[in-house]
Amino acid sequence: MNSLVQDGRKAAERVGLKSDTIVINGGRPLRGTIDVRGAKNLVTKAMVASLLGDTTSTLRDVPDISDVHVVASLLEIHGVKITGSAATGVLQLDPANVASAKSAEIDALSGSSRIPILFCGPLLHRLGHAFIPDLGGCRIGDRPIDFHLDALRAFGAVVDKLPSGINITAPNGLRGANIELPYPSVGATEQVLLTGVRAMGTTELKNAAIEPEIMDLIAVLQKMGAIISVEPNRTILIEGVESLEGYNHRALFDRNEAASWASAALATGGSIFTTGAKQSEMMTFLNVFRKIGGAFDIEEEGIRFYHPGGDLKPVVIETDVHPGFMTDWQQPLIVALTQAHGTSIVHETVYENRFGFVDALVKMGANVEVHKDGLADPNRRVPRRPLEQAAVITGPTKLHGAELEVPDLRGGFSHLIAALTADGRSSVSNVGLIARGYGDFVGKLEKLGADFYFAE
Repeated sequence: MNSLVQDGRKAAERVGLKSDTIVINGGRPLRGTIDVRGAKNLVTKAMVASLLGDTTSTLRDVPDISDVHVVASLLEIHGVKITGSAATGVLQLDPANVASAKSAEIDALSGSSRIPILFCGPLLHRLGHAFIPDLGGCRIGDRPIDFHLDALRAFGAVVDKLPSGINITAPNGLRGANIELPYPSVGATEQVLLTGVRAMGTTELKNAAIEPEIMDLIAVLQKMGAIISVEPNRTILIEGVESLEGYNHRALFDRNEAASWASAALATGGSIFTTGAKQSEMMTFLNVFRKIGGAFDIEEEGIRFYHPGGDLKPVVIETDVHPGFMTDWQQPLIVALTQAHGTSIVHETVYENRFGFVDALVKMGANVEVHKDGLADPNRRVPRRPLEQAAVITGPTKLHGAELEVPDLRGGFSHLIAALTADGRSSVSNVGLIARGYGDFVGKLEKLGADFYFAE
């Protein structure tokens, strides 16, 4: 069994999936209402932030996803007492007895998540040392951790790379630093925030990520007693404090999940109301959704996404850091673009290997061509990057059922959408990886009228 399948099965077990394979009878519009809880990319980081407090933190709107279970387990082996559950959506995290964990225990859990690197700053403050094993996560590119390690060194940490992982110490404590990121990395920005809030002195971070999830993490830290200001031109100032308290916070909704279900509504010709979704964090996506020919109604409780009838239109998309078009949005939306009349182009500028999922779409009848070195375009708004690729989608094409294996989180949900859109029966295996970031996706498929069952 390869590591990808192992990760998928572990993720499926954590959230109680009956099987790692779903059989879907496609061709039926998805219609109904689903609830979108807190963002994976905020909730897991806010859980780590609880390590910095001297009292218990309470986090609300927690999604029941595998990554939350992984982080909860990592916190527990470091001595954090957790009550509540992801199933109920509320967690209480008590860090009173934070302690070192055995490297074998960390290693057993970390293969399914890349978040252990973010434990470094808080553990250095609490214990004076941290150990990080080899990192896992979705296989969509190298995602180098050099940004993280360089940031930790700037604070005064000593980083030792060992065969078993990375050992990090702070023999002289951590001090504020001036850091400029070569790229506005979300993970590296989170690292600086989680480390800088209790470092002695002031930290200035230039070229920081400013995604909504970053702003929500800053809100969490401010509730804990941190002093953080967001300056113009992607600059964040952090004035270190000696101690922090716990927080009480309701997580920002998951805009990636909302956009994924929106893409499913468009591809299947359906209508999905996403309770909890908000306009302000999705404006870039909403513009593209409308240009393609999709429609949406913004209400106080959420957003309804639907196919209003008529032909879908081709578009050109360039992924970028916020406030640009998120890389996580392009994969599900590409499935809908296979049904648009004309040629669409997606320029992927954030990750170098995010089109692996399209091979399955081609097998199902889609006309998608991947250009591994990207495509030149005089009308580009996002500067070209050496790692970028491009996908050219020509439609409309009728999709037919096929046997699919989930390659990663967003690509896996895209396979689900393709199977739901296709005529005939599809078998989608390794669906546990989808559970890493989509809470109760099986129950939501049932609510939306999908025709499916688990394979024995």
